[in-house]
Formats: sequence, C-alpha cells, structure tokens
Amino acid sequence: MFTGITEYLGEIENIEKSKSKRNKKSVSKANHHIEITLILPESKDIKIGDSVSINGVCLTVSKFNDSKATFQVIDETIKRTNFIDLKIGDKVNVERSLSIGGRLEGHFVLGHIDGTGIIKKLERGDLGSKIKIEILDKELLPLIAQKGSIAIDGISLTVVSVRKSIVEIALIPHTLENTTLGIKRAGDAVNIEADILSRYISNIYQFSGNNKKNSKIY
Repeated sequence: MFTGITEYLGEIENIEKSKSKRNKKSVSKANHHIEITLILPESKDIKIGDSVSINGVCLTVSKFNDSKATFQVIDETIKRTNFIDLKIGDKVNVERSLSIGGRLEGHFVLGHIDGTGIIKKLERGDLGSKIKIEILDKELLPLIAQKGSIAIDGISLTVVSVRKSIVEIALIPHTLENTTLGIKRAGDAVNIEADILSRYISNIYQFSGNNKKNSKIY
C-alpha cells in the first residue's frame, strides 16, 4: 500500500520484452511480459521482493544491483496502464510502500490501476496550475468525485471538478517540480487509480442497492 506521495524520479535504463517458452501454437499475447530496469538515485532501502510504486503501478523488485532495480511487468498490467508508451530514458514516479508508523500524507493508494486517461490541457501559473484529463474508461467516472482523492501516475491529488469525461485537478508548483507531471504534455497518457473508498461503495451498491432483501448495509 502507498500514499501517493512521490519520493523521487527514477530513470528507465532498459526495457526487455520476454515471451513464454511454450510451443509457438500456444503462445498468445497473455504469454508476453516485459522486464523494466530502473536507475533509482535513492535506493539504499530497496531489496529484492519489495513492492515499489512505479508511475502508480505496484511492482515487485525481481533483481537489484547497486542502484538499479528490475521489475517484471505482465501483459495484464501493460494493457491497463500507460507502460506500453514507456521508453529508455523516460522518468517515472517512484514511491516505496507505506511503513507502519509513518505519516499518511496523501491517501490510501493500492497501486492497482483502474485505467488510463489522456491529458487534454495543462495550464501553468506562478501560484498554481491546473490539469485537465479525459478519462478513457467511462465506467470509472462514477468513482471520481469533486473534492475527492485520485491517483494520477501514482500521485495523490484532489479533484477540482468532473464535467462529462473531463477531470480537472489543481497542481501546486512543488508537484510539478518533483513529479513527472512537470514534464508531461497534452496528449500524454497517464495511469488512473480511483479512491479505494469509492470502489467499495460502488461494489456494495451494485450488489445490494437494487435488491430489497439485501438493501440494508451493516
């Protein structure tokens, strides 16, 4: 579990595509995965087996050498995130998992991406900026509320407004200076994770909201 507060930026050193060793007839897209190797400038506490949020995606360290960590990314993750667009040299947001006793500065972020969005507009200002993101999966919109929390590429942010499929978010200068949002442009894809509370409320409503026998929530 994470808090959505980016600790630092990592850099992609290598991306290696892998394929299942099964016979050719049985190989499908689901048999593919990639290994991403990152240069992590602040990696002294990271070890093999650790969970690390990379652009909001919870990944496990499979290899670690000096300041370089390798993560295996399966096909399902690639399909649901903007990882398909990553390339060598790209910067990514890095956050280690939440430690017991630490401050919860953002909100509870699982690192389980719900879908992606496209940056439509980024308005920069001296005192603050705004970003407008189009949510591609319209089923996510009921999970996003004005003044509610949302994770964009793993960054805990507060929603200013939701109009149709466009979510507007206010950004302070610190966020732009210390995360990948400072180098993003209109047209770039970002990972979206809805607030965990909205997920569970939606799930309860689906299974009990229209069923009189089970309409009472305990």
